[in-house]
Amino acid sequence: MPLTFPSSPGTDLVLVYAATAVPAVPGEEASADPTATPASVPAHAEPVAGVGFQGWRWQVPAGEAGGRPDPALLPAGHALAVVPAAVREAAPKMLVMDVDSTLIRQEVIELLAAHAGREAEVAAVTEAAMRGELDFTQSLHHRVKALAGLEAAVIEDVVAAVEPQPGAREVIDAFHTAGWQVCAVSGGFTQVLAPLAQDLGLDRYRANDLEVVEGRLTGRVLGTVVDRAVKAEMLREWSAEAGVDRAGVVAAGDGANDIDLLDAAGLAVAFCAKPALREHADVELDVPTLDVIRVLAGL
Repeated sequence: MPLTFPSSPGTDLVLVYAATAVPAVPGEEASADPTATPASVPAHAEPVAGVGFQGWRWQVPAGEAGGRPDPALLPAGHALAVVPAAVREAAPKMLVMDVDSTLIRQEVIELLAAHAGREAEVAAVTEAAMRGELDFTQSLHHRVKALAGLEAAVIEDVVAAVEPQPGAREVIDAFHTAGWQVCAVSGGFTQVLAPLAQDLGLDRYRANDLEVVEGRLTGRVLGTVVDRAVKAEMLREWSAEAGVDRAGVVAAGDGANDIDLLDAAGLAVAFCAKPALREHADVELDVPTLDVIRVLAGL
């Protein structure tokens, strides 16, 4: 549903939100009741809720400090997000997401490497690449070599094991109901992303192609690797084809390979992200549900 409170040009959207189910961690301070309205939330704020979160949103004059809570004064477990007026007012919108650890909960290459008995080795390289410590293209080639000799049939097992993030279906359905497109661009593999895209109803997608010869993975990828530059290129290409202005593009990712993607978007969302990506984000979304993006988009 669209925003139910009055909307006017030149206003930013303010959202205060919290997870509705945060597991207790020994030694950490307990979070405040997420259903209780924080004192800094104005009385006219609209309550919003979705998969795994609850919050309140309202509008304030663009660029003015008044009406925006100090994040440091929010109750434990609560976060603040601000959507600039240009993004709030843009229509149509488009959502472009990274896949591994963003759209889905897993890292696909680690699932594949587990079949080769090399999951820990590959996971360590993936983690370093996502922190921005390794060149992504070189690290991808290195990790894919570990898959050489695997029967291509294991891809079906990996597809079956992939789990969309909480809220993924809800945000995709909300964008589609509004008539907007949802796309995914991945440093992972087309053989896994294609069936996922069909299942979730993605409008466009791109990933790398694993080379298969005589029913086995060769340990190589075909063509140009989808690195951070290619991700941004696809965002610009898809939004242009769909007639979506940059201000209307929301991008979400979690690692260093998503820096250019977020830099190319109107609203950059770092989803449970590595430090290297956070400094490029407009919103640091640490509640593990993509459904918050629906609310940020005004849906």
